[in-house]
Amino acid sequence: MVAASIAGSAPRPPGSVVPTGGEVMDLRGLRDAEFGDSEAELTDRGMLRTDVDACGPTLAGPGEVSPIFVDDRLVLLWVDDEVSTPEGITVGTPIEQVWASYPSVTELRAPRGTYRFDGLLARTGDRAYLFLHDGRTVRNTVAGYADWARRLFEEGYGPC
Repeated sequence: MVAASIAGSAPRPPGSVVPTGGEVMDLRGLRDAEFGDSEAELTDRGMLRTDVDACGPTLAGPGEVSPIFVDDRLVLLWVDDEVSTPEGITVGTPIEQVWASYPSVTELRAPRGTYRFDGLLARTGDRAYLFLHDGRTVRNTVAGYADWARRLFEEGYGPC
């Protein structure tokens, strides 16, 4: 399985919007979980929860954050609408705002005849945000290593 986290400890870019009461993930991780951390490291820090009614482990804290691990390393985070990017992109954000915030975004089309969402991949170096959308608004947000985000999209993998 693959997992990734984004730590929100980096300074926010000027003009970034943070939803009230929400958390911010960047391309390093979320809170005290960073991409590349091991499952054991996150467990030792009290960041990984297995006691909740979910598909697998979640990160401790507000909102639902599903880590995806590959070879025991966090590679992706699948987050809910209480978590945004530093630019304020979250579940429910119009896709026009994604394009405005990430001008070099790559459009990904779900295979025809499937019930999967199309995607927008905003890549910076070896990291990326993957915004799954219904043509109007962001429906799911994933962040982490770019190659794993693209693979998640192409293979149709989810946290459950």
